[in-house]
Formats: sequence, structure tokens, C-alpha cells
Amino acid sequence: MKYPVALKRTEEGYSVSCPGLPGCWSQGATEEEALANIRDAIREYVQVAKQLAGEQNLREVEIPA
Repeated sequence: MKYPVALKRTEEGYSVSCPGLPGCWSQGATEEEALANIRDAIREYVQVAKQLAGEQNLREVEIPA
């Protein structure tokens, strides 16, 4: 899966968020670290969302670019 992210340089390094997943953000000292951290945050966000959905009839759809 691919998610667009917004990367912003800050005084401490980089801040990064995923606009498609409200509240999903991270940071890092370098751009590479911030991107690695947002990958982990997205993975955890999606995992928790699936757990919260419980036994509902979940489906995944692919959106071609």
C-alpha cells in the first residue's frame, strides 16, 4: 500500500504526517529517519483500525494510480 505523507523541516529535524489517516504523524532527526518512523506509524495505525473494526465484514479495495 502507498500513502501520501507531508514532510516538513523543523528546528528539531523533520515532522511527517499522513493526511489520509487523521492523527497519524511522526518525526525524526533526518528525513530518512522521519520517513522510516511514519512507515511504522502507518503500519500500527492500520493494525489498530482493523482491531477496532472487530468482526465486521472487512474488505480491502485497491485504488489504481
